[in-house]
Amino acid sequence: MASSILISSKFSPFHFPSPKSSLFLPSPTSLHFPSSNPPHFPSFPPRSLPKAKSLLISSSLAPTPPTPLRRPLYIPNHIPDPNYVRIFDTTLRDGEQSPGATLTSKEKLDIARQLAKLGVDIIEAGFPAASKDDFEAVTAIAKEVGNAEDENGYVPVICGLSRCNEKDIKAAWEAVKYAKRPRIHTFIATSGIHLEYKLRKSKEEVLDIARSMVRFARSLGCNDVEFSPEDAGRSDREFLYEILGEVIKAGATTLNIPDTVGITMPSEFGQLIADIKANTPGIENVIISTHCQNDLGLSTANTLAGACAGARQVEVTINGIGERAGNASLEEVVMAIKCRGEHVLGGLYTGINTQHIVMSSKMVEDYTGLHIQPHKAIVGANAFAHESGIHQDGMLKHKGTYEIISPEDIGLERSNEAGIVLGKLRWLGYELDDEQLGNIFWRFKAVAEQKKRVTDADLIALVSDEVFQPEVVWKLHDLQVTCGTLGLSTATVKLIGADGEEHVACSVGTGPVDSAYKAIDLITKEPVTLLEYSMNAVTEGIDAIATTRVLIRAEKSCISTNILTGEIVQRTFSGTGAGMDIVVSSVKAYIGALNKMLGFKEQYQTKASIERTPVSA
Repeated sequence: MASSILISSKFSPFHFPSPKSSLFLPSPTSLHFPSSNPPHFPSFPPRSLPKAKSLLISSSLAPTPPTPLRRPLYIPNHIPDPNYVRIFDTTLRDGEQSPGATLTSKEKLDIARQLAKLGVDIIEAGFPAASKDDFEAVTAIAKEVGNAEDENGYVPVICGLSRCNEKDIKAAWEAVKYAKRPRIHTFIATSGIHLEYKLRKSKEEVLDIARSMVRFARSLGCNDVEFSPEDAGRSDREFLYEILGEVIKAGATTLNIPDTVGITMPSEFGQLIADIKANTPGIENVIISTHCQNDLGLSTANTLAGACAGARQVEVTINGIGERAGNASLEEVVMAIKCRGEHVLGGLYTGINTQHIVMSSKMVEDYTGLHIQPHKAIVGANAFAHESGIHQDGMLKHKGTYEIISPEDIGLERSNEAGIVLGKLRWLGYELDDEQLGNIFWRFKAVAEQKKRVTDADLIALVSDEVFQPEVVWKLHDLQVTCGTLGLSTATVKLIGADGEEHVACSVGTGPVDSAYKAIDLITKEPVTLLEYSMNAVTEGIDAIATTRVLIRAEKSCISTNILTGEIVQRTFSGTGAGMDIVVSSVKAYIGALNKMLGFKEQYQTKASIERTPVSA
């Protein structure tokens, strides 16, 4: 039997039975869904529903997943189908280098699980040599996600990044070796400017290092080794052909060609891939990969140009996050191939389950605290919004008039066609334990008593606020604020500490949020600087749920050292909160950021921390 939760509200939605039975509405109508298609739960206008009923939500109900995508047998240096493009996701490595995108080990593991549901071929889980935390996170991902084979034999490759030295490569292997399909990704710069000013080595020295380190990686027992000539886009072509040919002889199985500074045009990058394919000895025995930065806004275009020229692995990140202007966006590259691959791109296709794109995007956005701009392709809030009267008229007549992608293809339900249930949230990727499910129930009930209509977006915001939170050090218990034009704003805050004790403080400030934050500071005694504060309404209307994001920096203690440059870096920490009360939402976001910061301090207070290396190999 499916476990269920009874939610009472002023609405009268429907009774959802077990996954194997039909869906029955509170009327004689019976709807049956084919097992091959996930059901879309209908929504009804409030006037058509009785005034007082109950909603039974099955916590294990989930739509039937789509038919598995065809995916060739995984061979490190060969793809049996020449049209298949491997998706190499580096959200957890390059993506985490975005300023303010600090992720905990738990958050990294959650994202890796979601990437596996998305169906990426390779997960670059981190840089194991960068820090003890990175090493442990990559190890945990290799042990769990790297061994979670599905019924079709799919299991993602788990990859660890390393510089071309034995210490890094050993650390990478020790972390990823627990995966069923482990990979070591090693890199060294090859452009003239990097050789002269960063490495201070000759071409011959770099060639020897690359060759010997790839051979060393293979000697550890790793039969899947990727090599990247950093800054390949600005490297001398003849030297590039030579070093790539040598690492192929040494045992490399994938050659990644990075446009590290995002300087190439699509025609240039496509020609670079074509030239490497035509002039590198032994190239037929390896996979060519792309890694394109977005400094000129061309990362997706360059990636697709590379794939058209013969690359069969593309390195991408969720939401395009990453160093500086970011990386090629997974959702953009994948949907471009899905929409145009057969007719324009020579039959290219991927193994991505696109219905998990929205969930993956939401998870990365909430965990990193990096909001997506509304007009972001595929996953932005405006991606499927139509304001123009002409567009709306066309959409009413036929959605294909102005939409080249169906929102349902990426896991996005149209607000006027959806009726989400908690069980479906699990199918979307939310992992809910009993405590979280109970908390969401009470929050849902509270919202339902205040709002005329609770939308899917409201429910997702509540679930995200419950699930996408760091380990709890401080928890909000009560909050009371007084504000207005008659005097100073005051706030009384009650927090519960990790030991279960209650702490109360009162403070005044320039407004309700300022006074509440000052009261929290009196309790936590952690001096921080608020760097960013932003708020968005989840839906339209005065009764909308608000989501708040803050970015803080500790005034002392939270510093780390870059392992390449020795530069001292002050860490920043983000937090998010959601609620109908904007002050409560703001306080939750602030406490979330503090909890993330305190977790970092606890982990590193007894040892010198080492920052993950900001490289874009």
